[in-house]
Amino acid sequence: MEREGAHRPVPSGHSEQIAADSETEPVTVKLGVWISNPRARRDKLTAEQHTALAEPGVEWA
Repeated sequence: MEREGAHRPVPSGHSEQIAADSETEPVTVKLGVWISNPRARRDKLTAEQHTALAEPGVEWA
């Protein structure tokens, strides 16, 4: 969110390469899918999950 801004939509097919502590090579994360899944299921998220998503500025959380 820092790089692109919190108000820009993430396309469903978007992927990001990230460095994971336990991996030697970057890991591909399907960010568009990761965002759309909890958004579609937001009514089923726990209070802790809503808080964790709201902290970095996810408005629908």
